[in-house]
Amino acid sequence: MSHASNIVYCTGPGDPHALDGISRRHRSGDLDKLCPVCAGYGQWNTQIDLVSHRSIRHACPKCDGRGWIETGDDLVPSHTIERSEAGHPVWTVRLDPSDDIE
Repeated sequence: MSHASNIVYCTGPGDPHALDGISRRHRSGDLDKLCPVCAGYGQWNTQIDLVSHRSIRHACPKCDGRGWIETGDDLVPSHTIERSEAGHPVWTVRLDPSDDIE
């Protein structure tokens, strides 16, 4: 049996309902500043059903879903999957230079 729905589509974190049901991320590690794109939420809704509150979310590309960014010289670790020499997927940690946005 289907239920009533009212699906809203969001194009970015500034849209109405884009941050419904999402709490701001706590600062973790040495990250310095709230992300200027997602304002510290790390993600936003791309679709949300205002009746059932089910949503599809998009991770922020600027902060990789952390909500905070590094503004100094520290390398920022990002977890990623790479192929091994044998061609199998392997979890690795990539160290990226931080973005100076000031």
